[in-house]
Amino acid sequence: MRVTPLLAALLLPLSAIAAAPATALTTLVVDRYADDQQPGSLRWAIERNNEKPGQYRIEIRPVGKPPYLIKPASPLPPIQGPVSIEGTAWARDGQFIAIDGSAYIIGDGTQACPGAVPGQFGTNVRTTTGPGLVLRDTQGVHISGLEVRNFCIGILLNRASNNVIEDNRIVANKGGAGIMLTGDDGQGNPTATTTNNNKVLRNQLIDNGDGLELTRGAAFNLVADNLFRSTEANPEPSQGIEILWGNDNSVVRNRFENYSDGLQINWGQRNYLAANTFTGNSIGVSVSGAGNILDGNLIHGNRIGVALRPEPTTTSNRLSANRIWDNGKDIRRCQAGGSCIAEQRTGAIVFGVPALEHAIYEGSRGIGVDQSANNRAIICDAKAPVEGCQPLPNRNQPAPQLTELKDGRLSGTVHAEPHSLLRVEVFANGQAAGREAEQYLGEVMVPTDARGEGHFDYRLEQAQRFGAFTATVTRTDGATSPLSQPLSPATASANR
Repeated sequence: MRVTPLLAALLLPLSAIAAAPATALTTLVVDRYADDQQPGSLRWAIERNNEKPGQYRIEIRPVGKPPYLIKPASPLPPIQGPVSIEGTAWARDGQFIAIDGSAYIIGDGTQACPGAVPGQFGTNVRTTTGPGLVLRDTQGVHISGLEVRNFCIGILLNRASNNVIEDNRIVANKGGAGIMLTGDDGQGNPTATTTNNNKVLRNQLIDNGDGLELTRGAAFNLVADNLFRSTEANPEPSQGIEILWGNDNSVVRNRFENYSDGLQINWGQRNYLAANTFTGNSIGVSVSGAGNILDGNLIHGNRIGVALRPEPTTTSNRLSANRIWDNGKDIRRCQAGGSCIAEQRTGAIVFGVPALEHAIYEGSRGIGVDQSANNRAIICDAKAPVEGCQPLPNRNQPAPQLTELKDGRLSGTVHAEPHSLLRVEVFANGQAAGREAEQYLGEVMVPTDARGEGHFDYRLEQAQRFGAFTATVTRTDGATSPLSQPLSPATASANR
């Protein structure tokens, strides 16, 4: 029998196959910061990698003394993966090697970064203009150790999957976002299965208009352990993260400071937000869409902690075990979000907060965007609804009523659909006047009767340690109520 090379390979024992070394990658070294196509430049390294993706890794090495700076004179080529691009100084001493777009992104603030519609500018208009590093229709790109600054978009992942962006500093990108993950098909339409399973880990995102975007079909991505911060130097502090038509993404253990919205979900579904911190924002978390879950977040020092926004049909979003306190601050920052209406109810969880599409919204909808109230949505008023108005979110599920605090037990009633099982979560506040949810204590399951009424009794440990108690109720479809009116030990004693 003639043994062909293919047959010989098939006849090898598994141990020999497992021991076979992987093909070694060739390292392309960037040690010249001039922007040309000569060996050693960043442009040269990207172009050479793109000829045979999967054959190379790119090391950008420190040259001279910090700060280390590369200023492209024109847009860099899109990066084709798989490839790793590493600024090597960071792993040694924490120094980032900067890629700076100011040599060709020139103009006054966000007007240097136009949107896709002529005449529009700003962080909330559709755009893929002026990116620094571009990953388009590719996968397997790993970027670390870089500072990407002064572009319209710092790093753009457009129809790109299975990439990792970690341990970078993304600063002062003026238009779209610091990092943008989008399935945009080029015409503003979402594409499914094209922008999936990317990881954005341990990055610092400072003074970008939007810190990060997950838009137009971006799904099953992980955003974890990042810092999103806006300072007075940011001309349009819009969102730390905007999720627009993005589904099934996980946002975990990030910190959001000083935005209009720390995180804003626009018509996204099943996104999971857990263990994040939101502070100093006009709105900590702003939500529309369905099936989104906010679990175990720390939400404090904002004007509104969680804002649930109306849309054409009522939807259900779940709030569970979040600690919410010290909100109601006078933070009227409204760049494509936030809360600036003078009479707006503030506090921990607020239903019916207007967004850009609502007539009563006050704030910037973007430069070049029609600011008039013509054809804008109306929020339903329960007392006098108008035709075509948008209903209150979460089916306007009423909060529990706390009725008694006696012998270490907290009692109350709930109202929902008949013969349904409800989840009541109980919170404690340090002060007797506390109306929010400083400490999560636990939960109790409550069935309703034929009239939709249920009664619960929750055992408290050391009730006298706390100043007041509140509660929420969540339906089986995931719709969570606002917080109840508080009940304090002093009030309960006075009522007996």
